Amino acid sequence: MAGQTGTATEADQRHALLGIYLNDHLAGSTGGLELARRTAGAHRGTEAGTTLTRIAKEIEEDRQSLLEMMAALQIPVRQYKIYAAWAVEKVGRLKLNGHLLDRSPLSSLVELETLRLGVEGKACLWRTLILVAANEPRLDVPRLDQLLERATSQLELLEVSRLHASVQVFSPS
Repeated sequence: MAGQTGTATEADQRHALLGIYLNDHLAGSTGGLELARRTAGAHRGTEAGTTLTRIAKEIEEDRQSLLEMMAALQIPVRQYKIYAAWAVEKVGRLKLNGHLLDRSPLSSLVELETLRLGVEGKACLWRTLILVAANEPRLDVPRLDQLLERATSQLELLEVSRLHASVQVFSPS
């Protein structure tokens, strides 16, 4: 009996930790989605804008996939984390970039680097959930594989955009 109680407690603790982990990633995806939309809007009408708009849409879809997985795992959404991430993204817009009312030449570069870091974190999430799925039948491994593949593609596109922005900022005209 003692072993069963210990096992149930360990399983409960692992589930609670998974809930914290997934809610943290959900919060990150909330801030990332806001940043992706803003960055895409700043590049509207350009080739980069088209790419960034597509990535923003995919980030929104990935966020929805995460919410669906959390529901399947019966992990409640911690709204306060979502609100905090949303607020942090808004406050992040008020950085000192040498320009008071308009975008600095560094704005795009920093935003693209931040997006790239966020997508790398998302790829880590999908890799972790693939491992968790070995003991959790409610997770769909083929779907997780697709999400990881998409994150890898997003990373490649963001890196191309990031390098282009670096050249625009730091190379002589």
